Amino acid sequence: MDMKRLVGKNFARLRQEKGLTQEQVEERSGFSQQYLSGLERGHRNPTVVTLYELAQALETTPVEFLNPVSMT
Repeated sequence: MDMKRLVGKNFARLRQEKGLTQEQVEERSGFSQQYLSGLERGHRNPTVVTLYELAQALETTPVEFLNPVSMT
């Protein structure tokens, strides 16, 4: 399982469920829209601290980024 893709898919899903754009998450989290885009595409390898801060911005828990999803 590719963990970077898993985290990216979950981040994108959670962001969209909250009705937020990448730009809105940028404002909430301080991470650039370019970083968030790379994360969603599975091109970034976020640290535990990054996952915590993004979870705070999305009002969720870091564990949500690691939940299994269909990788298709």
